[in-house]
Amino acid sequence: MPITKEQKLEYITKYGKDAKDTGSPEVQIAILTADINSLSPHLEANKGDHHSRLGLLKNVGKRRRLLDYLMKKDINRYRKIIQELAIRK
Repeated sequence: MPITKEQKLEYITKYGKDAKDTGSPEVQIAILTADINSLSPHLEANKGDHHSRLGLLKNVGKRRRLLDYLMKKDINRYRKIIQELAIRK
């Protein structure tokens, strides 16, 4: 189940600099994490859904690249977002 507009708006206001900041790495990572967390139970129940699995793997890779970028740019922001979203590395 994809995340709703209200959930996206919540992540934008929580992790963004202002209400229109959708481009910062923290916001993108938070939205991707919510999408990954909502898609994982679907794949547990529907093991044959390879199209959704591909989408999940693409989202995981995109989140990984954003986390790597944030780690190179500002390690403190990286550690903060990892801790807040409970992403293990």
